[in-house]
Amino acid sequence: MLTVKLFLVGLLAWLCAGAAVAAPACGQHSLRIAVVPQKNMDTLVREQRPLVERLTQALGMPVEIVPASSYESVVDAIVSGGVDIAWLGPAAYLLAYQRDPRIEPFATLTMSHGYFTPPGPHYQALLLTLKGGASHIEALRGLGVALTDPASTSGSVVPNAEFSARVSQPLGQFFGSVVYSGSHDKSLDALLAHKVDAAFVASERVDAYLDSGRIDRNTFNVLWRSQPIFYDPYVFSGRLCPALKAKVRSAMLSDPQGLAGFFASQQATAMVPVSHADYAPLLKIMGRP
Repeated sequence: MLTVKLFLVGLLAWLCAGAAVAAPACGQHSLRIAVVPQKNMDTLVREQRPLVERLTQALGMPVEIVPASSYESVVDAIVSGGVDIAWLGPAAYLLAYQRDPRIEPFATLTMSHGYFTPPGPHYQALLLTLKGGASHIEALRGLGVALTDPASTSGSVVPNAEFSARVSQPLGQFFGSVVYSGSHDKSLDALLAHKVDAAFVASERVDAYLDSGRIDRNTFNVLWRSQPIFYDPYVFSGRLCPALKAKVRSAMLSDPQGLAGFFASQQATAMVPVSHADYAPLLKIMGRP
């Protein structure tokens, strides 16, 4: 009987020790990620799956992508703590940061060289027209243009600042009509369907269309390019604990082989660290202190 009791006591101690080792960081039992809807949400969720699997394995807890309907909804989610991590456009990150300065960018992708995008951690906003349409900027005066989302960096914020300075007029005065499509892909679709005369989109999304075979190199005229923009940051919620942040950083920045599938889905070459200082210059463009 004594032997049985000792065995049970030892088993209980082993189980408790094992539970302590396996206990999730900071008592958190799952991780939620939101992604701005640059393209169809089903496609985004599918492309994020290799990252979700990598984090699930590294953290020892369930990880899920939370669907989002707009850039604003992702900003609201990361500010409120409804999600733990968000993949935001640079301007959307800064909008979130101004509401909660504890929000922290920690990683971004470096991109493969594309026909429309330079290699490295930067991309550009492009103003596109179809071949056979307007072939120079002045020819677009009074015509229709598609933007993406009011919080989109390359699909709204940068064009409203840099392109407006280029033509010395607000977009709404230079163009005959300005519409928000909701995503870069929808803007490209609208342009291809002749629903608008021009579109401001992210260069890397045009490269994705080229790689998919939906366009070729001669489909569009590129009438304007913005200054280089740091690629979209992954950001931590201000409520996430330091221990869990450290585990996520390690999983995303220290094991490129483990993210090979994710890099392939993004035409990316690596994940690199970033900080607030990389995106702060954009505040001036946004007209914010």
